[in-house]
Parts: sequence; C-alpha cells; structure tokens
Amino acid sequence: MTLTDEKHGAARRKDVRRVVVSSYLGSTIEFYDFILYATASSVVFGPVFFTNLSPGVALIASYATFAIGYLSRPLGGILFGHFGDRIGRKRMLILSMTIMGVASFLVGLVPAIPTWGALMLIVLRAAQGIAVGGEWGGAALMSLEHADGRNRGLAAAFANAGGPTGALLGTVALSLAALLPKEDFLSWGWRIPFLLSVVLLVIGLFVRARVSESPLFEQALAQREAQRTEKNRMPLVRILRRPKNLLLAGLVVTGGFVIQALFSTFGVNYAAAHGVSESMGLSAFAISQFLAIFAILGAAWLSDRIGRRPVMRFGLIGMIVLAYPAFLLIGSGNAVLVVTGFVLSLSLCQSLTFGPMAAFVSEQFGTGARYTGASLGYQIGSLLGAGFTPVIVASLAAAAGGSPGYVIGYLVAMCVVSLVTLAFVAETKDNDLGRA
Repeated sequence: MTLTDEKHGAARRKDVRRVVVSSYLGSTIEFYDFILYATASSVVFGPVFFTNLSPGVALIASYATFAIGYLSRPLGGILFGHFGDRIGRKRMLILSMTIMGVASFLVGLVPAIPTWGALMLIVLRAAQGIAVGGEWGGAALMSLEHADGRNRGLAAAFANAGGPTGALLGTVALSLAALLPKEDFLSWGWRIPFLLSVVLLVIGLFVRARVSESPLFEQALAQREAQRTEKNRMPLVRILRRPKNLLLAGLVVTGGFVIQALFSTFGVNYAAAHGVSESMGLSAFAISQFLAIFAILGAAWLSDRIGRRPVMRFGLIGMIVLAYPAFLLIGSGNAVLVVTGFVLSLSLCQSLTFGPMAAFVSEQFGTGARYTGASLGYQIGSLLGAGFTPVIVASLAAAAGGSPGYVIGYLVAMCVVSLVTLAFVAETKDNDLGRA
C-alpha cells in the first residue's frame, strides 16, 4: 500500500466516523424531542390541556395527540425520502433537524388553554412526526452507505442508538423538572425540557453541516443523469410498483415499536399506579434507555456476524416469553424490580429488534429509492406499532378495570405478527448496496 493509499484510507475512516457521529447526534436530538413529548403525554398534557375531562378520558385524549406524530411520520418519510433520493441525503437531514427543533421549542410555549392549547399541540406534534419521518431514513442511510460491508449494520445502528439516548436525555430532563412541587411542575416546570431543545438543535446543525454526501448516492445520481431508464422514475413510484419488500419490512419492525411505545407510556403510568412514585417510574425507564444504547449497538454488531433475522427473532421471542413476568415486575411496587422489568423489556428485547433494524430495512431497497423505501417501511412499522398503541392499551386497561391482562395479550399478539412475517423475509446482511 502506497503512502497516498494510506492517506486516502485514513481520510475515509475519519469521514465515516464523522458521518456516524452525525447520525447518532441527529437521531439523539430528534428522539429527545419526540420521546419527550411521549413522556409528557403520560404525565403532563392530560391535567394541563384536558382539564374539562375525567382523568381517564384526559389520558386517552393526551395519547391521541401523541398518535398524531405517528400518523404524520409516513408523510415525512415520503416527502424527505423523495427529495433525499433526488437531490441528496445531507440537505434533507439538515432540514428535518431544523423542523424538529423549532417545533419542540414551540411546544414549550403553548399556552395552557384547554381547546386552543390542544389544537396547537396537534399541529406541532404533526410537524414533529414529519421531521422524524425524514430524519431516521437519512441518518441510517448516511452511515450505512459510508461504511464498509463488514460493519454496515453496526454503523447504521447508531441512528437507532440515538433513539434511547434521546429518550434518556428527555426522560431525565422531565424527571428533574418533576422534582418541583406538583403545581409548579404542571404550571411551568414541564416546559423547560422543551425549551432546552434549541441548544441541542444548534449543536446538531453544527456537526451535520460538516459531513459529506453519501458516496453511493453520488454514484447513483451520476448514473441517473447519464441515462433515462426505469431508474429515473419517481422513487415512490418505484417502491410502490413492487410493494412486497415495503410491506414485509414494515410488519417485521412493528413488534419492536409496540414494545417501545407500550413501556414508554403505559408502562411508566402502570408503575406509578402500583406503588412507586412518578419520578421513580421515569427513572426506571431512563435506566433502561441508558442500557439500551449499548444493547442496540451490540445487537447490530452481532447481526453483522450471524445475520439480521436471527437477532430480531431472539428479541421478539424474548418479549413474548417475558411479557407477563415484565408486568409483574413493573407492578410490584419495588424500585429494583420495576427497573428490572423495564430492562428486560426495553434494554433486552426491544434492543434486539432495534439493533439490526436500520440495516435490515435499508437493505431491502436499491440506492435510487433507498431513502424513500427505508423511511416509508420504517414509518409504516412505527405507525402500526407505536402510533395507536398508547390509546389502545389505555382503552384495554380501562375495559379490564386496570388489570394488565388485555394489554399483555395485545403485546404478545403484535410480536407474533412480526415474528411470523420475519419468516417470509430473506436475510439481507450480504445484499449488494451498490445496486441502483
């Protein structure tokens, strides 16, 4: 190897590290904002914006505004995916981060007026959903398409590892605010974590502006400009003409999203209703998210060795087996056992499904439509698995008089759906990413 080759290799490794860090920070910021809203919907928005409703109905109404973010995520995937496949990943990632940061900052300024405040939340939540719909696909692809084949699953997983990091930061911020007297917390304290999102936004934009465009995208763009063929069709049209991969990928990842949404909202409430403080419930969730950062990366590394499907299968089967014991632990009223229940559910089972997810979904599609396909597949799974889960499980628990039996049944059923679908999807670990 010549000196020039060594310099080129060192420069490329530095570029890959910068891209991976950018993807990680970008997803951290996006999910700090997104999960912060999810947690606030459990403990704040009901008593603040739905004061004219009974507590149970107010909680369901609060979760309904949470669902708006998931309804708008596929739209974000389509919009950002289209332009990301046509003009570049980097520009869309900067735009998605900006939208998310501004929307979250504005949530912290929404006045506590029951009707108008709730309407403002819905609009801002929709903007958050559109931003996340565009962020994840681009962040995962930038890392995936810069990395070499041996470690591309691990590189792409940093986009997913940003999820629990953001959730951890958001939960810690809200937990600290919750230490205020309850009246002060509900009056103004809950707003502080949302307003602080502008600081993260500035940091994220600084890092993201320094990364290079995806080399695979640049190659595909050059090919597209050199010839007019099927490859020049709109990315969404190309995906929908052969929707099998899109639908299967969406159903496979649905189970992981059910786990995430159920335990981050209903799980926290369930713990608080069965003997631990609200702050302790949030702390247990935060601990599980901290451990999930490393578990997701470990699961992705393992998927680069043995395949995406086996690792995801372990996570789904694990959740099916552990669903009932996890609820026993979370509802025990003992702080250590509550933490254990969250760790088993989120740090272990969900991380095994999320670790390989970024690479698994992205590897289903060619470069020319990969941003659109990956974003839409992921967001279909998030909509089916997380968008309505908080409302569904809150309604199921109410119908069962507070018993978690129906909720556990729903969790198991959705994991079974993903597990069965996974059997019909081919392994993607060794797919050629250079195909257009």
